[in-house]
Amino acid sequence: MNKSRIAGAVVCALAALGAGHEARASGFALHEQGASGLGNAYAGAGAVAEDATTVYWNPAGMARLGSGKHLSIGGVYIDPSTKFSNNGSTIAGASNAASTGNGGDAGKSAIVPNLFFAMDLNDRWNVGLAVSSPFGLKTSYDQNWIGRFQGISSEVKTVNVNPAVSFKLSDSASIGGGISYQYGKIDLLTGANYSGVAFGNGAGALVGNLTGVEGQNKTSVDGDAWGFNIGGLFNLGAASRVGIHYRSSLKYNLHGTTTFSNVPAGFALAPGLAAATANGNVNLSLRTPDDLSFSLAHKLNDRWELLGDATWTHWARIQSIPVVRDTGATVGTPLTFNFKDTWRLSAGANYRMDPKWTLKMGVAYDQTPVPNAESRSVRLPDSDRYWLSFGARYAVTDRDDLNFGYTYIWARDANINNNQAASAAGIITGTYKAHVQILGVQYQHTF
Repeated sequence: MNKSRIAGAVVCALAALGAGHEARASGFALHEQGASGLGNAYAGAGAVAEDATTVYWNPAGMARLGSGKHLSIGGVYIDPSTKFSNNGSTIAGASNAASTGNGGDAGKSAIVPNLFFAMDLNDRWNVGLAVSSPFGLKTSYDQNWIGRFQGISSEVKTVNVNPAVSFKLSDSASIGGGISYQYGKIDLLTGANYSGVAFGNGAGALVGNLTGVEGQNKTSVDGDAWGFNIGGLFNLGAASRVGIHYRSSLKYNLHGTTTFSNVPAGFALAPGLAAATANGNVNLSLRTPDDLSFSLAHKLNDRWELLGDATWTHWARIQSIPVVRDTGATVGTPLTFNFKDTWRLSAGANYRMDPKWTLKMGVAYDQTPVPNAESRSVRLPDSDRYWLSFGARYAVTDRDDLNFGYTYIWARDANINNNQAASAAGIITGTYKAHVQILGVQYQHTF
């Protein structure tokens, strides 16, 4: 069995509960790495080191888990709503003038599972493993909506397998790092405006001089990439500690196919149009953003713990992403995002009611990488987001914990003015309104 098939099997095993999901951090990142931090809006995730999820957030935290083996399994249910309101869009030239809908609710709910494990080797060394989905996206519109030539559905799926190790420098300091193997898959469905292309090339006869001759273009690519993460965790006195964590970019070279449906027979008479709408092999190159986080955990007293986090993400790596045929020609219009770098800020608290129950709360501001309405894409109509989170940890036994979390996310109304008229894809002008509800549960066993 080759590497891609092994990776595909991992994807199937982890994504069986939820085939796709809309990203819930800025861009197409997923911040839901374990459910124990959900109730705090993931504030202090790189410093709190409360369970095996620290393998992902900051592997240096494994040194704080205590002796034994720690296994955390769980998942989050993501229920997004993303709706477009038209405000003067221009339909694509020569397309079906009756297909001008708003696309319905583009957000689709899903369950995203994850698994974390950590264990001590001796008094100084710990090892662990995180298996989760750091990036994900799914937007899906009605197929006859007004923006169909800019995008009908877009889906990004990833699985990250991250073994890690930590070393305890002293009672007040530890360091850690890991290697990530990540498998990714991208599926894109786009309307094809054959009449618009034909008339735009002065070849209306190839579609019988008819308007509204349309089809669809489907592109599917997958591949894998490697990266790393490193971190440190340091005490600042008896009651406070700070965590610093860096996760690297991954360079993907994705390969797959593109297919066109309902291509007019007349296109065979025009070599350029025939080549542009031919089925065949394609590739896509993508560098994911790297990020750097600073986390703080402070025990105010025996009951209260205060948490904070600031994370910088290098989204500016992603500007324009062409889908390229193996012959070197570009398929359609490149995926253009023009992203900028972002910050995510969060604050939270834990309140220990009694030896069994700990209540959690948190807020966060998550900045969008989309710079303006002209760069906003129907595939990723992202905007600034505000988190309000609540949760609880229940100690079932001395070795078993249950974590529950709930988050409501408000997304700022996002204007779009994406002009692709030159490529017969129209001008999409309007406003997106979005919100998300997230529920998470996680079980940890120490043995």
